Amino acid sequence: MYDPEMVQPFRDEVTRLGVKELRTPADVDAAVKLPGTTLIFVNSVCGCAAGGARPGLRMALQMATKKPTNLYTVFAGMEGEATQKARSYWAPYRPSSPQIALMKDGKLVTMMQRHDIEGQDPANIAKVLTAAFEQHC
Repeated sequence: MYDPEMVQPFRDEVTRLGVKELRTPADVDAAVKLPGTTLIFVNSVCGCAAGGARPGLRMALQMATKKPTNLYTVFAGMEGEATQKARSYWAPYRPSSPQIALMKDGKLVTMMQRHDIEGQDPANIAKVLTAAFEQHC
C-alpha cells in the first residue's frame, strides 16, 4: 500500500471530474449492477497514469457529447480488494494499471489497458474514449 497522503492528489485529479471512488468489493458489485453505461477507471501512481490516463480521461469527459451514466474509480495499490473485484468482471483481460473499462448493463464493452495507454498522448486517449462513449452511451 502507498502512503495515503502521497496518492491523495492522484485521487483528487479524478474525483474532481465527478468520478466516485469504489473502496470495497461491495461498492464495485453495486456499481457494476447499475443500468446504463458505467466507466471504471483503475487509477495508479505510475507515470502513464499521470502522463496519459488521467489527463486523457479528463479531456474525454470535458469534450464528449455522450458520456457514461456512471463514473467510478478504484485505486490499484490502495484498495486491493476493490480493484481485484472490478477486474474480475473484465475477463479475459489481465490486470493492468492504469486500466479503463466501459461497461453497459453489467457487460464489458470497451477496455483500455496499460499497453493501450503507455506512451500515448492524452488527446489520443481522449479520442479513443470519446469514440467508445459515442458508440455505447
